[in-house]
Amino acid sequence: MVADQGSWLNGCVVDASYQPSGRGRVTIRQVAELAGVSVATASRALNGRGDVSPETRRLVAQVARSSGYGNRQRTRQVGLAADNAHWTGIVGVTMPYSAPAYFATILSGAVEALSEQDMHALVCPTGHQHNYERSLIEELVRAETDGAVLVLPEESPAELRELKRQGFRFVVVDPLYELDEDIPVVSAANAAGAHQATEHLLSLGHRRIGAITGPTVGLATRRRLMGYHSAQVSAGVIPDPALEQEGDYLLAGGIAAARRLLALPDPPTAILAFNDSMAVGAIRVARELGLSVPDELSVVGFDDTVEAEIAHPPLTTVRQPLRELGRMAVDLLFRLMAGQQSEPLQVELATRLVQRGSTAHARH
Repeated sequence: MVADQGSWLNGCVVDASYQPSGRGRVTIRQVAELAGVSVATASRALNGRGDVSPETRRLVAQVARSSGYGNRQRTRQVGLAADNAHWTGIVGVTMPYSAPAYFATILSGAVEALSEQDMHALVCPTGHQHNYERSLIEELVRAETDGAVLVLPEESPAELRELKRQGFRFVVVDPLYELDEDIPVVSAANAAGAHQATEHLLSLGHRRIGAITGPTVGLATRRRLMGYHSAQVSAGVIPDPALEQEGDYLLAGGIAAARRLLALPDPPTAILAFNDSMAVGAIRVARELGLSVPDELSVVGFDDTVEAEIAHPPLTTVRQPLRELGRMAVDLLFRLMAGQQSEPLQVELATRLVQRGSTAHARH
């Protein structure tokens, strides 16, 4: 990722494939620079909006023709109509952070899918700050970007309904809340993944299986809890609330929750952490207490990020198709841009268990 020099949205960066210079295909930003106007004004002028003066419209059109921009139509795989040829070429991507492996992998899939259509991502990390994120999305709307991919957005269902009502095209990845059926969503099969992980531990003879959850307000956490509970009930095990400790999807939260679990009078023989970072925290606590993983404590994570492979022992985990989440979100956004009615609007991608060295049969 590189910073967009002269960026028109504070705190956002444009993906590294973006070409602000004259090399490669002509972009609407280059047209705007040559005409001496903003990207938003150039977009409005080329799309025939009435809030641009005739002089500016003629100037932008002349620059676009002379630079060859008018020949640049996005009519390839996504099937965008020829009368919508004057896209900005920029899609906003908001996410809490861009550095952790979970978000970075989703982002790489989205950027890859955009670049295949000669489009670019304007990446806006929000730091889980609702008001800041909301202002960034408002700027994306005002700047007339072609749409947005909103990863784990803080906006309420009502706020997202209003954004859709305004006509802004967006797709939500990994929603924090249950959303209306007409809001485009891409997520992973969280309940099925947690069920499979718990079933794996049950098959190894574990009956006291602890869970390090994420914040319980989150939709992914609630669905993973559903899978964790359903697998136990199917095996005739009554879920014990004492074995469920809330974490924060960070290493520190996993460490704190694992300490609480392993300090119980009757501690678990296995732990399912709702992401890999917290699972690594559980392994660290086990080591501090002199417990062998997996001989005395089995640990399972969720996500299958790079942390799972480099953990010691390598982590058994539930693989989320993170890159595919980003690609699918862009594909769905393209269909919305093309005016195609895509069914279903809410897509759930399959998860699967990856067995490594952190799980073993329970000692009796």
